Amino acid sequence: MSATAQATDTPLSEKQRRILEYLQANADEQTYFKSRLIGEELGLSAKEVGTNMTTIADGDYSVDVEKWGYSSSTTWMVEA
Repeated sequence: MSATAQATDTPLSEKQRRILEYLQANADEQTYFKSRLIGEELGLSAKEVGTNMTTIADGDYSVDVEKWGYSSSTTWMVEA
């Protein structure tokens, strides 16, 4: 598990760890994230990001994630 992720009952997959680390690195500068744009940064599809974000949103990590909107891509509100 990444040193930046907090322990939970369910270990994160590699994709989930990469997404969580991206959110942790950027949450201080940005509040809203689109799945499509996260995917572009990490080499994932928007669908892969959305599928894995629900695990992060449901877990106990150093960021709070909430599904926020569905315009051109699912938007997530992230608070550090």
